[in-house]
Amino acid sequence: MSGLAFAGALLALAVLGLNWLIRRSLAAPRLPEAGEPVGLRWQAVHIATLRGRRLFGWFIPAGEGAPALAIIHGWGGNAELMLPLAAPLHRAGYALLFFDARCHGRSDDDSFASLPRFAEDLGAAVDWLRGRPEVAPERVGVIGHSVGAGAALLLASRRHDLAAVISLAAFAHPAAMMRRWLAAKGVPYWPVGAYILWYVQRVIGHRFDDIAPCHTIARVSCPVLIAHGCDDAVVPVAEAEQIHASRGAARAQLLLMPGSHDEYADLERHLDTLTGFLDGAMGPR
Repeated sequence: MSGLAFAGALLALAVLGLNWLIRRSLAAPRLPEAGEPVGLRWQAVHIATLRGRRLFGWFIPAGEGAPALAIIHGWGGNAELMLPLAAPLHRAGYALLFFDARCHGRSDDDSFASLPRFAEDLGAAVDWLRGRPEVAPERVGVIGHSVGAGAALLLASRRHDLAAVISLAAFAHPAAMMRRWLAAKGVPYWPVGAYILWYVQRVIGHRFDDIAPCHTIARVSCPVLIAHGCDDAVVPVAEAEQIHASRGAARAQLLLMPGSHDEYADLERHLDTLTGFLDGAMGPR
C-alpha cells in the first residue's frame, strides 16, 4: 500500500470513529426518575409517539373542563426535574402532564434524541391531553426547558391549536450552543467542529437554521413567555433577549430572573407572573 493510500485509509477510519462518537452522543444520558409527584392526585400514563415508541408520564387532573399544560424537560433530564412546577400550577387550576421524551427517563429508547424529536414527543403529549374528556381541548399549552423549550417553540411554529408557550432557558440557535460546547472541550471549529455540526444535521434530518428558536418564534401565533435566569452559565441571558427580539410581535413577553440554567432561586416570586401570563393566554379558570 502506498503512503497516500495508507493515509487515506487512516483518515477514513478516523471519520468513521468520529461519526460513531457523534451518534453515541445523540443518544442522550438517561436519568431515571427516583420519585413521583407528592401531595397531588396523579396517574402514571403511557403515550404513543412516532416510530412506534411510548412515552412515560404523570397526569395530574384538575377537574372538568380545566385548561392543561404539557411540560417537557431538557437534554439528559426527565419529568421529575420539572415537578417543582406541579403544585403551584395545579393550585392555579391547571391540569398537568409531565412526561419523559424518548431516550429519557422511563420512556422508550430510539436511535437518537434531538430537538425535533423532542417536539414530536411534545406534540404527542398535546394530542393526548386534547383527547382527555376532562380537559378543554382549545385550552392546552406547553412548557419546555432548554432543548425542551426549543422543542416547544418548534412545535408551536408548526401547529396553531396551542393556547400558550412558556420557554424556560432556551438557547437561540443550536449551532451557537454546540460551538460553545466544542470550545469548552477544546475542539477546534476548523475542521473538526464544522464537520461535527454538518454531520449532526445530516443525522437528525434538519438544518439548524430551520429549528433554531430565534427563527421558529417568528412563526408562532399563540402568546409566548420567554423566561431565563440571569446567572445562566450554559445559555447566556443574551440569547433569551435575541429570541424575544426575533418575535417581531407584541404577543411575546420576556421574564428575566435570578437563577442558573437549571435552578431558579426566585421562581416562587415569579409564579404570579407565570400564572398571570397563562390566564391571559388561556382564559379564566
